[in-house]
Parts: sequence; C-alpha cells; structure tokens
Amino acid sequence: VLPSRFPNLLVNGTTGIAVGMATSIPPHNLGEVIDGVVLLIDDPETNEDDLMSVIPGPDFPTAGTIFGTNGIRAAYKSGRGRIVVRAKTEIEEFRGTRQRIVVHDLPYMVNKARLIEKIADLVKDKRIDGISDIRDESDRNEAVRIVIELKRDANANVVLNQLYKMTQLQDAFNANMLALVPDELGRFSPKLFTLIDALKYYLEHQKEVTRRRTAFDLEKALARKHIVEGLKIAIDNIEEVIRIIRASANEDQAKTGLTERFGFSEKQAQHIVDMRLGRLTGLEREKL
Repeated sequence: VLPSRFPNLLVNGTTGIAVGMATSIPPHNLGEVIDGVVLLIDDPETNEDDLMSVIPGPDFPTAGTIFGTNGIRAAYKSGRGRIVVRAKTEIEEFRGTRQRIVVHDLPYMVNKARLIEKIADLVKDKRIDGISDIRDESDRNEAVRIVIELKRDANANVVLNQLYKMTQLQDAFNANMLALVPDELGRFSPKLFTLIDALKYYLEHQKEVTRRRTAFDLEKALARKHIVEGLKIAIDNIEEVIRIIRASANEDQAKTGLTERFGFSEKQAQHIVDMRLGRLTGLEREKL
C-alpha cells in the first residue's frame, strides 16, 4: 500500500474513459482540501454544506471564474454537476474612443490557439460583428493575454456576451466523480462518490497505511529482540559457546550443538554462528 500525504485525487483532479464509464474530477486547492480533511477528522458528522465553507469549489490551474455555485453543489452532493467557467476579461480604452477586450485567463483545458482560431473564423463568417483585430500578446510575464480590438462603433459588452455564447471563453466542466473504491473485503469497484465520500476514503487509506507501517516496525523490533535475547544467553555462557563452535565440524553441527545446549531458535543459532568469535568476546567485554 503506497502512502499518500494528501488527497491526490481531489487536489490533482483527473479525467479518464473506460468501457461503459468515464470519470472527470476537477482539481482543488491543496490548502483547502487539507482544511476539509481536518474538519472531517474533528467532526465526523460534518455535511457537504459545512465542508463547502472550507472547500468552496474547484481550483483550476488555468484560473478563470466559476459562474454560479449550483453546479458545484450538485457535484459535491451527488457526484455529478455542470460547473460553468468563464475567462477573466476586462474592457480597456485605447486610441481615444475605441475599446478592446483583453483576456487574461482561460477556462480549464481550453486551448488558446484553437480559441483564437475559432474567434477569427466567427469574424470571417460575420457571425460576430464589431471585431477589427485579434492577436496573442502572451509572454513569459503573462501566460495568457489575448487582445481583441473592436471597431469604433462596436459595443464591448455586446461583443463579449457573443464571445461567451459562441466560443470557449465560457466553457463547462462536467464533473463525474467516479473512482475505484474498496468494499469490506478489499475488492475494488467503480463508484460515484460525493465530496465527503472522497475525504472519508482518504482517511481510511491513511489509517491502513499507519496500521501497516506500525505492524512492520513492530515485527522488525520483535525480530531484533529475539536475536538480542539469544545473544544475552550466549554472552553469559561465552566460553562454552566458543567451545561448541570450535569443536563442530561444520556450521550445521555448530547450530545443532548450540540449540540442544541452550535452547536457541534456528534464527538465534544462525546469528551466533555467523558472528566472528572476536565479536562475541568483544560483546562479553562490553558487558563487563
């Protein structure tokens, strides 16, 4: 079982298609998700509304603005929801009385080059009027900066609404929160989960990781304790141990002699036989 330091499925999000099913989980803010986990630990009876006070919605890496909260609530409460995201835009004055629309962020998974090409095609087909020029001014300082210059008599708000309607300046993320989850027997099957389900499954996973890690450390400590107990007996009877080892023709005979004389286990006898005699006498001196 691989450990997970935070709920990766919610923080990173994922999309995937399989036979007869698909998943589409939006990414979330790391700090907000951890706050949600802490809230659920402190109060296991927490509901979706309480969680939304610390996890208000997805946090898309391309920014943008989520338009309304109904889609978020539906996704968090049922596992499915339509989350509408708009690009971040502003209207600027330039060359005196003319205006331009500047796009700074894009909805999640929208390709900038295809978006510009789509707007140009709409202008060319005269489905959108009022645009005189469009260019990409993005650089290292600003990852997204699309400038849409308008004609002198164009209404910037009307053009912007047309762009929202006809292009991916406004897009929808259709959340379908489906994942493989374990049952009581440890078998995994696909299930549509809510926000609370996602956090609860994560906490159960953390408990399993902690249990297995502790069991591993305990097993290692008990194994070492078993060897040390054998060494203590050997040191208390060092002269006889050395005599038995020297008198034996081979390793197996030495282990048999030590086991019969002192009641060592196979592992204890093997460890003592594997040690150099100088190390055994050194342990005796350290004891003294």
